[in-house]
Amino acid sequence: MEESLPIEMHREIKGKIETHVRVPLDTPYDVSLAYIPGVAETCLEIKANRNKSFSMTRRWNTVAVVSNGTSVLELGDIGPAASLPLLEGKAAVLKTFGGVDAVPVCVDCKDAAALSGIIASLEFGYSGFLLEGISAPECYEVERELKARCAVPVYNDSREGTAVAVLAALKNALKLAGKTLGEAKTVISGCGAAGTAVAEMLLKAGVRDIVMCDKNGVLLERRCAGNPELQELFAKTNPRGIRGKIKTALKGADVFIGLSAANVITAEDVATMAEKPVIFAMANPIPEIMAENAQKGGAFIYATGRSDRPNQISSIFVFPGLLRGTLDAKAKEINDEMLFAAADALAGAVSEDELSVENILPFPVDPESRQILCGRIADAVKAAAVSSGASTQGGYVPTVSR
Repeated sequence: MEESLPIEMHREIKGKIETHVRVPLDTPYDVSLAYIPGVAETCLEIKANRNKSFSMTRRWNTVAVVSNGTSVLELGDIGPAASLPLLEGKAAVLKTFGGVDAVPVCVDCKDAAALSGIIASLEFGYSGFLLEGISAPECYEVERELKARCAVPVYNDSREGTAVAVLAALKNALKLAGKTLGEAKTVISGCGAAGTAVAEMLLKAGVRDIVMCDKNGVLLERRCAGNPELQELFAKTNPRGIRGKIKTALKGADVFIGLSAANVITAEDVATMAEKPVIFAMANPIPEIMAENAQKGGAFIYATGRSDRPNQISSIFVFPGLLRGTLDAKAKEINDEMLFAAADALAGAVSEDELSVENILPFPVDPESRQILCGRIADAVKAAAVSSGASTQGGYVPTVSR
């Protein structure tokens, strides 16, 4: 049986990243400086002042990409070893687009408290943590605990990265539709890690009417039991008290955001929405509604998580620039101001002349354009880190080259 191209490529290259040595080790003298005995002096310098680990080692530019493999893509709980190809890919994108060194860390632990402790214990080797593929609700507890315990930024790309991309896309889509965030009635399908993060960010951005739906329909209070994040979100959403299936919630809605499963809505559902409906169907590989069905129902703008159609909404153009800017600012956290700055930079990367129903987000195809977009986001994030007090360094100086 013939292998698929991804399997063939991964089998052939045996890993997408590798270690690169940055100093010469050609002579005994070179080795004595970089290793024993010279390294002992550096160790003592850092013992006297831990912060020197950022200026005397590669820690300043290195993040850990961490997963326990319990929620990988749409594959579910496939285990830590099976998450490694994804983590390697993430590390390769970070290095290629943002110049950020990343180390995959696969942890065989499903208990949230224990997992938090394991990750926190690694803090002194990295300048930040990028969490990936940790299932809800454990991912909320892990992220919350790490932010409380660690003095370096903690970032969950499935949550914050997706939310930034969706907000940027929605700003541009509503601009074309002649609507505003404040007036847009929005339905979100999916109450997991990504769906809740998107809802929280949209609320903070000024969206006032959000109806959350899960597989059973409009979210009810009793289905939030045992999930503090969902309980808090429930209290801030569904201001009109809608009940029933998702098709009920969609009647008169301006926006549908799908972060759930295949074929959740139909063309008939889209036809009941408000004038110029915006459809973000982001489930992969099969979206909540296929493009032809959405257009049949009268969709004004259709976007997806797939790369084979216009208007891909993906965090792939968010996290390299966001983390580059965070590291450049020596930020102690990634706060709302930095996330909103990233969203504004991403949305603004599409000029007024380029903005159209099939081009609401930039999709750079060549390496140079991707690095330019990454730099734009990084500079915006760095400036926001400085102005918001998240930066631990002095005044802001835009990064000219990477």
